[in-house]
Amino acid sequence: MENSAHESLIESSENEDDFYSFNDNYDDGSHFLYVINSMLSGTARLNVLLPTATILAFTIFAPLLTNDGVCTALNRWLMGTFVVLSASSCVFFTFTDSFKTATGRLYYGVATFQGIWTFNTGRKKPCVPSNYRLKWADLFHASLSLIAFLAFVGSHSDVVACYYPSLPRKVTNTLPLVVGFLISVLFVMFPSKRRGIGYPFLLHKDALYSRC
Repeated sequence: MENSAHESLIESSENEDDFYSFNDNYDDGSHFLYVINSMLSGTARLNVLLPTATILAFTIFAPLLTNDGVCTALNRWLMGTFVVLSASSCVFFTFTDSFKTATGRLYYGVATFQGIWTFNTGRKKPCVPSNYRLKWADLFHASLSLIAFLAFVGSHSDVVACYYPSLPRKVTNTLPLVVGFLISVLFVMFPSKRRGIGYPFLLHKDALYSRC
């Protein structure tokens, strides 16, 4: 009787050791999965951080404004104006942000040095206005977005034929790939915490980026 009780106690202690060792492995796996998930989440946000919508609009209108690369003085002026407006939109959307009120309603605005200025004349304020002030990191992300867009514009075939037709094709083929790769790496390493216009709706619940 005593031997059976002793054996049961030994078995229970072994089960406890297995349980705790399993928990340790699970914690390590959870930490590893969290790191991987954070990296993949940063990669998924590239379509927001990079000026994909502006590049798509440019791809559509560039052949029309440049007359397929056969430019006149008017085409050059139109194309130059369109590039300036598109580049401005890249910078502007980088500075946009959003927050939710206590009722769960979502508001969008522009980050300023005093806080976020909402599009409804600035009447609504977030719970922690200091978290939404314009920071040096915003200027860094805006610069990356602008460089990515200008690299694509400068290597577009119609723009090259219109402004500098003697540029070697090797440069126009290599430059956007190199610049795009470097900027994508920088965006993943130093992600933006802004949840502005174009930010996926489902990612607004991401705890990694929640500040309110």
